[in-house]
Amino acid sequence: MDQPLPVDYRTHPGAYRHWTLSVDGVVATLALGTDEGGGLRPGYALKLNSYDLGVDIELHDAVNRIRFEHPAVRAVVITSARPRLFCSGANIFMLGLSSHAWKVNFCKFTNETRGAIEDASRHSGLKFLAAVNGTCAGGGYELALACDEILLVDDRSSHISLPEVPLLGVLPGTGGLTRLTDKRHVRHDLADLFCTSVEGVRGQRALDWRLVDQLAKPDDFAAAVQDRTLALAAGSDRPAADRGVALTPLRRRLEADALHHAHVSVAMDRGGRCATFTVRGPAAGQPTDIAGITGAGAAWYPLQMARELDDAILWMRTNETEIGTWLIKTEGDIGAALALDATLQAHQADWRVRETIGLLRRTLSRLDLSSRSLFALIEPGSCFAGPLLELALACDRSYQLALPGDAANAPTIVVTEANFGRYPMVGGQSRLGRRFHDEAAALAAVRQHCGQALNADAAVALGLVTRNPDDIDWADELRIAVEQRVAMSPDALTGLEANLRFNGPENLATRVFGRLSAWQNWIFQRPNAVGAQGALTAYGSGHKAGFDWRRT
Repeated sequence: MDQPLPVDYRTHPGAYRHWTLSVDGVVATLALGTDEGGGLRPGYALKLNSYDLGVDIELHDAVNRIRFEHPAVRAVVITSARPRLFCSGANIFMLGLSSHAWKVNFCKFTNETRGAIEDASRHSGLKFLAAVNGTCAGGGYELALACDEILLVDDRSSHISLPEVPLLGVLPGTGGLTRLTDKRHVRHDLADLFCTSVEGVRGQRALDWRLVDQLAKPDDFAAAVQDRTLALAAGSDRPAADRGVALTPLRRRLEADALHHAHVSVAMDRGGRCATFTVRGPAAGQPTDIAGITGAGAAWYPLQMARELDDAILWMRTNETEIGTWLIKTEGDIGAALALDATLQAHQADWRVRETIGLLRRTLSRLDLSSRSLFALIEPGSCFAGPLLELALACDRSYQLALPGDAANAPTIVVTEANFGRYPMVGGQSRLGRRFHDEAAALAAVRQHCGQALNADAAVALGLVTRNPDDIDWADELRIAVEQRVAMSPDALTGLEANLRFNGPENLATRVFGRLSAWQNWIFQRPNAVGAQGALTAYGSGHKAGFDWRRT
């Protein structure tokens, strides 16, 4: 299926077609009832509570709104609005009609959304209960696996399954295999049996195999959901009574070759397959106390900038797939960026600041996980300091202009304590830790220069930037570097970048986004899955899949 453009990731509860968000005291409920005719693209119906990218865009928005707009909520129930049917997973006909790039980007976004649920549990005091009130298959069970606990109705018919291998010739695409073993500690032989069965598992066996945490008979299900949700909520530190931050609509202006937000702009050179992201730093006079931060609402600089940057990344990832190299710049007063960093540090225990730091952390992680070449350009007028320095540290390379005869105009960077772990990558490492392989001596040398303005020569000496061309060589060196990059195989670059960006210890997230995604990416192109007789192609046609039996 040729994917018409564009896809817009902006939405709000009043525009939801598939999810219903309701709040009752400390508990929020997200009920899935897909609009069968509400698919994001033509050619398929969202039957059996299946989902596509549009369904997950709403889920992503809803989780963010709970975090910011409903601070009293301490637990979230994810369930189905349809009786006896929780979710049948990703819509198979959508996958069969979609291009390879669409499938891969869809899986990446759903993985990020499931990861955001676990991030909210880990960092925000929000606990999630999957109230599985009916049959739960494929991506539906993967959604349940992202929750802290799973409660399954024990009605003798409702079952859970991950049938992708036997039914479709692909892998569970949203972390199902990894969460079975790494998170739920299901024995590998039982996981093997489970993942090669179309029928799935129900009732006591699902509990015995650790596939769910609790069972409840139909008559007791609602009471069990309430009891377990309140128990989960009891351990939260979310404020009992406080005014939320309304996530007002993001304003974005589109041009033929650019997109503009208040703090983030992207200029596109489609012929050169390159885009320049410019993040404008905070203006002077940002609020420094909780009263001021509260009064600013969603317009508080770090919150608005993070939302805008996230939107720009998603727009470019989905709608501009041939632009493979992103140049990252900042503009603004470096002193104002440092003042903002100090405010975030001073008030990080406040829930508003904590959630804003969390959104920055997740947005930076989305940048890490984007299959694009990232080059940072540190020029006069840049403000790469504190949280904005993370943009440069996320890049595959960084170039800082050296002006040895003009110290007043030479661009500088500033490292702060925030860069040592406030915004970790999905693997848990700081970007400085990743850069220096967590070697104590190198990190200690950088820490000795915290708060200092480092010119290009000093930054290169500490290993904080890649190259420091002077003003004579700057334009030519950058031009050659970009031209060389865009001429290389995008497939090989994607593999190269993903391997080099995540060089530390593995965890659940790195396995999902690295190992699992790499295998799924490969399988999605193999004839056994998507060929003329592939299992995904043959699904629903009445024809049996034809496999090439050679192992490779």
